[in-house]
Amino acid sequence: MLAMKYQLDRRNFIIAGGLTALASTRVLGANDMLRVGVIGAGGRMNDLLNAADKAGGYQIAAVSDVYAPRRDAIKERSKGTATIHADYRELLQQKLDAVIIASPDHWHVHMAVDAIAAGTDVYLEKPVSHTIEEGATLTRAVRSSKQILQCGMQQRSWSHFRDAVDLIQGGSLGRIPQVRTYWWQNYLAYTSQPFKPVDMQALDWKQWQGGAPEQPFNAERFYLWRWFWNSGGGAMTDLFTHWIDVVHWAMKSDQPTYAQILADKHVFPQWDCPDTLQAALRYPGFDVVYEGSMASSIDDGGLEFRGTEATLKINRGGFTVHRESAPAKSNPVLRADSFQDGTITHMQNFFDCIKSRKEPNAPVETGISAARAGHIANLAYHHNGQITWPPK
Repeated sequence: MLAMKYQLDRRNFIIAGGLTALASTRVLGANDMLRVGVIGAGGRMNDLLNAADKAGGYQIAAVSDVYAPRRDAIKERSKGTATIHADYRELLQQKLDAVIIASPDHWHVHMAVDAIAAGTDVYLEKPVSHTIEEGATLTRAVRSSKQILQCGMQQRSWSHFRDAVDLIQGGSLGRIPQVRTYWWQNYLAYTSQPFKPVDMQALDWKQWQGGAPEQPFNAERFYLWRWFWNSGGGAMTDLFTHWIDVVHWAMKSDQPTYAQILADKHVFPQWDCPDTLQAALRYPGFDVVYEGSMASSIDDGGLEFRGTEATLKINRGGFTVHRESAPAKSNPVLRADSFQDGTITHMQNFFDCIKSRKEPNAPVETGISAARAGHIANLAYHHNGQITWPPK
C-alpha cells in the first residue's frame, strides 16, 4: 500500500499529490476569568463543560435545570460556588459574561433570546432552532444586539475540517455533483434495560414541556427527547445537522430547493421520529444524500464529497483524498488525522470572541441554515416523502 500519512498540527498542513491547503493557525488570548451560566445540565452539557475546562479561563457562576439532581451535580462541579435555579430566567438576572445552553431543542430559541435580551453572550447547542419559523426570531435577536452567539457546530473550529474545506473550495476535487452523508448509531442499549429512576419530587415536568401539549411523564421522553417531535427532530436535526453544516460551508450554498425522504420506525415504534432514514436534498448544482439507522453503529458517521477529479472522505477522526486518476493501489493520496476534539477549540473560540467581540466561527446564520435543512427533510417526511422549497 503506497498510501502516505501526513501530520496536521495547528500551524501547518503538509500535503502531496498537487493538492493545496491553507494553514489552520488560530491564536487565542486569555484575559480575565469569564463568569458562565449553565442552562440545561444533562449529558451534553457535561461534554461541553469538559471542553470548557480544557479551554480554561472560565468559572461556573450559576446553573439552571428543571431537575434538581442535575443542578446539584453542577454546583458540586463548581466546588460549591455556583448558584442554582429551577427557572433559567432567575439565572439571567445575575451578572454573567455568557451562558451555555444545552437544553432540549424546543427551549433553545426561547432561552437564547432571553439571554441576549439580558445582555449575555451565548453558546447554543445544535440544532439552534426547533422550527423553521424560529430561525428568523433568533437571527433578529442576535443581529439587533451586540451579543456574541456561537452555534454548537464544532466542525467549524475542528482543524482537519477547516483544512478539508480549504481543499474543496480551492478546486482540488474538481466539480462536485454529489455529497454523501451518513450516521449510524445504536440506541438498543438505551431501551433494552430500565431507564434510571427519576425523582418526580425533584423534577418540574410541566416546565420541561414548555409550550408543548401537556403529557404525563414518560422516562423515554425525558431521556431520549430528541426522538419526539415536541422536544426534538430525530436524526435529521440531531445528526444530519452537523454534516449538512459542513456541506453548506464547503459548497457555499445553504438552502435546498427540494427534498425527498424514505423513513420508517422499524426498530423503535414507540418514538415519534423515524429510526431508519434515507434522504436526498437538491441544492443548486449538486445533491446531498443522507442515510442512517439507530440500530447499528458500524461505520459511525461521516461525509464523502464526490468530485470529478477526486473524492474527499471525512469524519471526526480525519480525512482522506482519493484521486480519480490514481491507480487503486496508490489511494488515498492524502491522509490527515485529527488530534484534538474540535469541541475544545470551538469553546475556546467562543471564549476568545467574548473578549475580542469578533464574529465567532459558527455565527447564528450557520446554525439556522443547518437546522433548516433538517427541518425541511422532516417536512418532507410529513408531506408524503417530498417537498419543494420554498413551498409553492
